[in-house]
Amino acid sequence: MSSKYRLNRAYKNAKVLPFDDNSKLILFSDCHRGDNSFADDFANNRNIYFHALKFYYKEGFSYLELGDGDELWENIHFDSIFQAHKNVFKLLKQFHQENRLHMIWGNHDMVYKDAKYVKEHLSHYFDPVEGCDKTLLEGITYHEAVVLKHKNTQQEIFLAHGHQADWWNYTFWRWGRFLVRVLWKPLQVWGIADPTSPAKNYKELIKIERRIKKWILANDLLITIVGHTHRPRFPEPGDIPFFNDGSCVHPRSITGIEIENGKISLIKWHISSTEDGTLRVVRVLLEGPQKLSDYRKG
Repeated sequence: MSSKYRLNRAYKNAKVLPFDDNSKLILFSDCHRGDNSFADDFANNRNIYFHALKFYYKEGFSYLELGDGDELWENIHFDSIFQAHKNVFKLLKQFHQENRLHMIWGNHDMVYKDAKYVKEHLSHYFDPVEGCDKTLLEGITYHEAVVLKHKNTQQEIFLAHGHQADWWNYTFWRWGRFLVRVLWKPLQVWGIADPTSPAKNYKELIKIERRIKKWILANDLLITIVGHTHRPRFPEPGDIPFFNDGSCVHPRSITGIEIENGKISLIKWHISSTEDGTLRVVRVLLEGPQKLSDYRKG
């Protein structure tokens, strides 16, 4: 099974989400939320992420997570992740209750393609204070891909995690999970990174990006936004419309993609200090805003 076949299948079976120039969307991926141990890469940026998420909730954005939101290779059970980052999941619940939450699974949370697993683990949680179960992401459905379709122009934007172009991490993700749990997680505590990760393997990263670009060219220059490689990408109009929202586990920052007023932007959130030494979380515009219509063929 080729990467072309996997990407074509993901596009064909994608959830179609209508949007227009009044829509406000924030795309994050590769949060890798863990158990707050030394191996939890998300823990370093959790306050930045939570602050950004609160901002987008208050501003009326819909949240789209493009895979690897939860680190379910290093961690066996979702409950340990929930307990470590309960405030994040309660905020995601608020998005979900207002139909503003859309989730895509990646290779590190590929178990979420099983609807029964999602229902069993994400629908409810036990509140030890009140001694009873409470709803969490009840009724949530994870998808392999989402297609944003403009209500007026019919322009489409294809969203996926991107591991469809990564033969090992798509086909043999169970082997990858086994190696991470048994070998790389203990070594990560000592600062040794997993060499099988495309984010840490530059040659593999280039191969994955090349396959996705080839697929975009074969599909009428369809705007495509992925994660997986952790490398932010924001092409100029006229270039191959291949975007990457980066990740939420960069050193001391998170990156994402905003779609608002019919325009697309690459943004970064990080901690900055004022002249008096006060630390605050700030949003920085890295690229854009660029009109989505500028990426239309012809």
